[in-house]
Amino acid sequence: MRLIASLTSPYARKIRVLLHEKGLPFALIPDNPHEPANMVSQHNPLGKVPALIADDGRAWFDSPVIAEYLETLAAAPYFLPADRLAAVEVKQVEALADGITDAGVLVLLEARRPAAQQSEAWRARHWGKVEHGLAALDTAIAGRDWFVGSGMTLADIAVGCMWGWLNFRFPQADLASRYPALAAWGAMLLARPAFVQTQPPA
Repeated sequence: MRLIASLTSPYARKIRVLLHEKGLPFALIPDNPHEPANMVSQHNPLGKVPALIADDGRAWFDSPVIAEYLETLAAAPYFLPADRLAAVEVKQVEALADGITDAGVLVLLEARRPAAQQSEAWRARHWGKVEHGLAALDTAIAGRDWFVGSGMTLADIAVGCMWGWLNFRFPQADLASRYPALAAWGAMLLARPAFVQTQPPA
C-alpha cells in the first residue's frame, strides 16, 4: 500500500497511526496538496490528503473512509467495534475530532491572509467551535481511559491526532491548562510508539 500524506496533516496522521498499530506495511509518499504539481489530486478529485493506494491499485479517500477500509483487512487489532451501535459512537467521536480540526484549519488559514483582509468575526466564530468541541471531549474523557468501550478505538486515535495538531499549531492557546482531563489523557496516548513515530516535523 502507498499512503499519500502531508507530514503535518492530522487527518493523514490518523491513518499513519492506524497502519502502525496494525503492523501493516506501507510506503509513505509525502505530498503538499497546496502545490500545483501535487500528487494527491491524481487520486482524490478534491485534492485533499490523505489518499491510500491499495495493493489492488484502488484509491481510497479521505481519512474516515480509509480508516474503515483498513478495518476490512485481516489485520488485528481492530479499532471499530463489532457492535454496530458502539461503532456509530466511535464514528461520532471521530466526526467531532475531525470537525474541531476543520475549524482549527480555517483559523490557521485566516491568520495567514494579509492583515487588512483578516476577519476577527470569522476567526472568533471558528475558534469558538474548537473551544466548544474541546470542552465536550474534556468532559467525556474525565475519569475514563478510552472514549468508547474498554480499549483504544478509532475515536481515541482521531482525538489524539487532533489534540496533537492543535497544540502544535496553536501553542499560545495554552489548551492543556483549560482542558486538564483531555491533556492528561492526551499525554498518555501521544506517548504510544505509533504516535511518537508520526510526530509532525518541527
